[in-house]
Amino acid sequence: MKSVIANVRPNGGQAVDIEITDGKISQIAKVNTLKADIDGMGLIALPGLVDLHTHLREPGREDSETVATGSMAAARGGFTAVHAMANTTPVADTAGVVEQIYRLGQEAGNCDVFPVGAVTQGLAGTALAELGAMADSAARVRVFSDDGKCVHDPVLMRRALEYVKAFDGCVAQHAQEPKLTEDSQMNEGEVSSLLGLRGWPKVAEEAIIARDVLLAEHVGARLHICHLSTAGSVEIIRWAKSRGISVTAEVTPHHLLLTDETARTYDPVYKVNPPLRTAQDVEALRAALADGTIDIVATDHAPHPSEDKECEWSAAAFGMVGLETALPIVNTVMVQTGLMTWSDVARVMSVAPAQIGRLENHGNELAVGQPANFTLFDAEHKVVVDRKETASKSLNNPFHGMELSGRVGLTMLRGKITFKAAWIK
Repeated sequence: MKSVIANVRPNGGQAVDIEITDGKISQIAKVNTLKADIDGMGLIALPGLVDLHTHLREPGREDSETVATGSMAAARGGFTAVHAMANTTPVADTAGVVEQIYRLGQEAGNCDVFPVGAVTQGLAGTALAELGAMADSAARVRVFSDDGKCVHDPVLMRRALEYVKAFDGCVAQHAQEPKLTEDSQMNEGEVSSLLGLRGWPKVAEEAIIARDVLLAEHVGARLHICHLSTAGSVEIIRWAKSRGISVTAEVTPHHLLLTDETARTYDPVYKVNPPLRTAQDVEALRAALADGTIDIVATDHAPHPSEDKECEWSAAAFGMVGLETALPIVNTVMVQTGLMTWSDVARVMSVAPAQIGRLENHGNELAVGQPANFTLFDAEHKVVVDRKETASKSLNNPFHGMELSGRVGLTMLRGKITFKAAWIK
């Protein structure tokens, strides 16, 4: 089967026509030289986005999200692959559960869904999960995380790093020292003091990162830091990389845009783990993403039903959705401010996350012979976010009512269109 998408600009460069045959890019020609099936309208073409940190909630919390609805939200956001975190019910800590999640993704067909295996049994932090069995399963798990909980026992963390090294896996750490964050509600600082909400100190994140990069150096294993949120954490990662330690780090779109000032509304839509930090932290995160200290953008898409968020702050669940707004936010705060180019965006939202997850058929450049996984993006169009215009089952969107720059026009997975906006002809 053959099709042509005409007049697109790979990574924002010169316009070309792209021919797709049997799910692969078969020809890239000068613009307007191939007979078009779809007019790309001069839009930016990026390799299909890859999210290393998504919560799809299935099995167990299908009231929040399912693999089908979450992966459709991913396709609408330009993603062709997502990694589904392990905090499901039952926990994804066995080969059977990760294979179930993998199959659900294949059946939905919206994007490739790669399960993240739990590090510890039941996320309890006391005994290692079936790491080898999950790695050898049909899901071929290479990323392991207790995200939502920190692997706080240093002996257990060392053992996990040693174990996954055998099959080139990595441990993705949720850096949160539990003793320093008991009943914490938001970033510890001036705003938390004024609001009377228990503060979440930055050192609770930084102390775990410092410990774990040293453990990773000692063991010689791959470590990934989830949702890094403080300027101090940036400096620790920068130091670790200068020593050649095999550590990577991610930042979320919401930590690139929002600050703890939003908590003044007492609206739990802004309650998230780790908490929104200060404007100074946001600036440090943007600079670190631009200079490569932070490797990737990951959404930490965390859907919740309305009853878990439309309540008093202290009783509300942590988390916010983000798959459909990730690329517009990166465009707004990183590209349009001159901090990054579109080639940089391809690196942090596709190439690098695919490399960390050891995905062979994602994160590839748009070139002849490569899988036809890409997204078309209108970078100039202004969009006011409406939380009801979503494929997700949940509406806990902190960007509702905000104006962002850019919209996804089309997403293609191995030559199959998984999302096409009404304005694409």
